[in-house]
Amino acid sequence: MQRMGDLILSYPLLLWLARRYPGHPLYVAAEENFYKPLMKLSPAATYFPWSGAGVLRGQRYELVINLSIRDRAARLAHELEADRVIGPVLAPDGSRFVHGDWQLYRTSLVGNNLYNRFHWADLNALDVVPHADMAATRFQPPRTMPADNAKVGVFVGASEEAKRPDAAFQADLLRELLNRGLRPVLFGGPAEKELGADIERRAGVPVLNLCGKLGLEEFGAVGQTLSLFITPDTGPMHLAAWTGLKCLNLSMGHVNPWETGPYPEGHYVLRSDLECARGCWHCSRSKLHCHEAFEPRRIAALAARLVAGAASAKLAGLRLPGLDLFVTGRRDGLYHLERVARTDPDEERLLARFWQAFFGSRFGLWGEDRPARAWADAARHAPQAADILLAHLPEMGRQFSHGLKTGSLRDGAFWSGSPTVIRPLTGFAQMALENGDHSRASWVRAMADLEALIACCR
Repeated sequence: MQRMGDLILSYPLLLWLARRYPGHPLYVAAEENFYKPLMKLSPAATYFPWSGAGVLRGQRYELVINLSIRDRAARLAHELEADRVIGPVLAPDGSRFVHGDWQLYRTSLVGNNLYNRFHWADLNALDVVPHADMAATRFQPPRTMPADNAKVGVFVGASEEAKRPDAAFQADLLRELLNRGLRPVLFGGPAEKELGADIERRAGVPVLNLCGKLGLEEFGAVGQTLSLFITPDTGPMHLAAWTGLKCLNLSMGHVNPWETGPYPEGHYVLRSDLECARGCWHCSRSKLHCHEAFEPRRIAALAARLVAGAASAKLAGLRLPGLDLFVTGRRDGLYHLERVARTDPDEERLLARFWQAFFGSRFGLWGEDRPARAWADAARHAPQAADILLAHLPEMGRQFSHGLKTGSLRDGAFWSGSPTVIRPLTGFAQMALENGDHSRASWVRAMADLEALIACCR
């Protein structure tokens, strides 16, 4: 695990594995500085630091799952004796292979996640946990504090500057929260200590600044006393959500809340409605336009309503121009973001629903009728995008027919040169072909996926 948030998003998987394999020990190799302070909050498991991961080679496993992108994790996954391995493995000769359809799908999302609707926590599990088990799971909604509790946490940092508001915004937000009778508390790790002090100076108002003063375990305890936690997409956000602290996620920069938003039900996500902010992998524009719609005054007004316990229906009338407000939930046993105010069809959302239905059908979550219905809906409300997708099907057929004969694609830019609306499949196909070393079986699979897509679009 390379980040704290990744570790916390594996907790649902640990719960499902414990139920699926009762009596089996669960071993987790992870970064000690992340897992050690979180052990009281983690589902039951035995943790090993990377420095002691060699101990794991001493026995055989029923199942090994690699959720890391690091080479050393892939090498370890290859070395362990197991009945089944899921995720990336790296052999001594340098060859790499990804086991599991869903892990391969996740790999294909690099730079290609515009239409992805599968959360990281679900993708961690879908190769090894039956969909029925996931659908039967209910996570506790965040707690509602007494009406007189006006304490609101504000987390100031993020792994990258583009993923958080700047100091001037944070200072204005503190003043706006105070103007509404709320009591803001600043949070941040050691790396945010200087930033927290800068925000405090800029705000010029009384505020409790805990940046750099709490460990993760202490933060979890203090979070029990807050009514709301306003935060970018960060590890502490996932910790807060897992421990039942209601979150308002200011989702900005190159993150995708469908993939890494607060996982349990009942949390709120605010995201720019700019087209470039949907499934953003990295920003290629001259400045971060997705930050511009976030206004401290409106964020504070929303926070006040959330602290007061307002239901989603009562939030729909709040004016948030340039932003979409979502509430986290579950649909079909998977993570779902429900838009609070707008319900009108939208091209990106219609196509995303179709691709979610398509891959879910191809990988056995549900039947073929679901993608067919989703396609009919997309074709009805987004006919131009549907026509672009249909027009590219013959070219895909030519590419795959050429590959069956020769073992290679006609065009090296097969994925990147295809229309955006069909890249979920071209991206996955190119990744699957590379993963299968362009064997005949991998070409046959690619052709079968194309035939399944054509069947949906009839």
